[in-house]
Amino acid sequence: MELTFLGTGTSTGVPQIGCTCDVCRSNDPCDKRLRCSAHLKVGEHNLLIDCGPDFRTQILREGSPDIDALLITHIHYDHVGGVDDLRPYCHLHDGLPVYCTPDVAKGIRHNFPYCFVKHPYPGVPSFEIHEISRGEPFNIGDITITPLPVLHYRLQIVGYRIGNLAYITDAKVVPDLTINLAKGVDTLVLNALRIEEHIAHLTLDEAIAMVEKIGPRVAYFTHMSHDIGLHADVSRRLPDNIHLATDGLHIHIPD
Repeated sequence: MELTFLGTGTSTGVPQIGCTCDVCRSNDPCDKRLRCSAHLKVGEHNLLIDCGPDFRTQILREGSPDIDALLITHIHYDHVGGVDDLRPYCHLHDGLPVYCTPDVAKGIRHNFPYCFVKHPYPGVPSFEIHEISRGEPFNIGDITITPLPVLHYRLQIVGYRIGNLAYITDAKVVPDLTINLAKGVDTLVLNALRIEEHIAHLTLDEAIAMVEKIGPRVAYFTHMSHDIGLHADVSRRLPDNIHLATDGLHIHIPD
């Protein structure tokens, strides 16, 4: 498997509009973060995890790789705001497959109603929505995917386990069920918003502790705000098997 981090930032991105902190003024490319999303190539399949408002910029930067299906973690705008930009991929399919929980399916239909009318306007995106259940595996071709239940404050959302990868973002509480479902992965991707406590996201220290509980060979943190600190400074604090992901980073995940 090959994972590409399309974006590693939180909902405001980094730099944050109007901010003059050291991170937002940094010239280090590692401190520039678009909204959180990832592209995963598994054999002949190409999966997109979330599709935020920076999607067009991200996918063009990566050379417009194929996308066969979209996996959505939750309905917040920074994770679905770019869905309309999927239209070139929709035209290659008889409706681009979208996998999400029922509440997210409802939100997608509400936010993009013109995609689901009986007689759509010519050229609009077309989607084939598949509703999934938290904790219950499903298949895309020969790939088994397990939705991993987590809590984003009070909102029940999902991460995904795909083979030797567990991808979790926007979590504050990772229940024992998900810890057990994720155990044995080679690579863990996990959100780490900032240093200080937050009501809906893991802090840096909480994320480090969660990596220790799950026990992957290697972990990458994503969904980071400018309050995480400078990439170079934070990286020096991390255990050897934990890294801050950066926009455009490509990693190989062994079978």
